[in-house]
Amino acid sequence: MKKEPAIWFPTIRTGTGTDVFTERLVEGLQKQGIQAEITWLPLRAEYLPWTVPIRKPPKWATVVHVNTWLHSRFLPENLPIIATLHHSIHDSALRPYKGWLRAMYHQYWIAPNERRVMQRATQVTAVSQFVADMAKKTLCDVPMQVIYNGIDTELFCPSSRVRQENQPFRLLYVGSWMKRKGVDLLAPIMHELGNGFELHYTGGVASEKDKLSMPSNMHDLGKLNQRAVIQAMQNSDALLFPTRSEGFGLVAVEAMACGLPVITTKGTCLEELIIHGSNGYLCEPENIQAFVTSIRKIQSGRIERYLDKTRLSEFSIKTMLTEYSRLYQTTTLNFTLTKV
Repeated sequence: MKKEPAIWFPTIRTGTGTDVFTERLVEGLQKQGIQAEITWLPLRAEYLPWTVPIRKPPKWATVVHVNTWLHSRFLPENLPIIATLHHSIHDSALRPYKGWLRAMYHQYWIAPNERRVMQRATQVTAVSQFVADMAKKTLCDVPMQVIYNGIDTELFCPSSRVRQENQPFRLLYVGSWMKRKGVDLLAPIMHELGNGFELHYTGGVASEKDKLSMPSNMHDLGKLNQRAVIQAMQNSDALLFPTRSEGFGLVAVEAMACGLPVITTKGTCLEELIIHGSNGYLCEPENIQAFVTSIRKIQSGRIERYLDKTRLSEFSIKTMLTEYSRLYQTTTLNFTLTKV
């Protein structure tokens, strides 16, 4: 008798994009009639795992799906495990932007745990080829399947807005306020662009220390919920995203779905999303002038606002759900056969 997959997600609530990934995946699976449930663990489970009780998987579960950062003590022994890599933080190029304490934490706590999880897992998935390649280089070389994160292309869609000639060219930055995301490059870029350009960014409290050095054409939007992000994208002309570290670049895909060209960085996973000169520009890291030149090209009409539906379908929630559903089905079947 064929057993239907049922997925349990023991997950640490971090307030980051990994939470969004899990919530969207579970919601989508449930809509497809697949039983799926999240058990949220407190943040301290990441760095003080022995202070958090081990949760037993539900009796109905056939597969456990975890983030590779979940401590190995929370992995059950009697079920197949799918572990997803979300990041490329072990890239040596990022060391100058971490600070020594964070760097040590990643090297001596997170990396060893990720190796244990990846080696225990039945299947490892990665959110981009860049992440998979970096993990094989810095963690361990195990078989990995790339499944891109997906977005709801019905929610993220273009607006009918047309910029008037007397309006400044509006750039948008959406992301955490940290050097790994390249936020220290935003003010120099906007200084160089000057009049006729403005940047709206998600800064909030974290950006307060940097505001004295910001030009007047930068405007803080604070922290935004999903609806506000969509509105901000639909009211902008391009996404400025000078990130130095990205696992997938969800915000870039969301901007693409809203018809925005994306100005971002070479040497990251964004090269899998952005076609240079077509739906955006890929700039050399740290090269302020390259970002400025690319933005001026877009402003002058070199790249029009448009929607590449064929390419976008590769990064849709529908495609992500199809790939994971197939993986869950295969994993459940193989596990069932081993029990016979």
